[in-house]
Amino acid sequence: MAEAPKKQTKSRRIELGGHIVVDPRICHGKPTFKGTRILVQQVLNDVASGKSWEFISKVRWGGRVSVAAIAEAVSLAQKAFLNQRGHLKPASEDLPVAA
Repeated sequence: MAEAPKKQTKSRRIELGGHIVVDPRICHGKPTFKGTRILVQQVLNDVASGKSWEFISKVRWGGRVSVAAIAEAVSLAQKAFLNQRGHLKPASEDLPVAA
């Protein structure tokens, strides 16, 4: 039996800024820093844990993520958060009600 032709899917690279890209062929389409496989999420986790941007850039990622790239990631995260604020609910709404 002849094998059915594989469905062609177009992979589209999306540049979210000067430093951040989403490419379905890289890290399953999660946002990464251009020219790396470093996930934006990893860097944002470092920022959230209180590491300095200089430490993140120079020590953690060996200069492969610039301070400007970190600033862009934080700015994009802020915009995403602000865009979602209408869909957010207070944490108290997620808590189980005591019987």
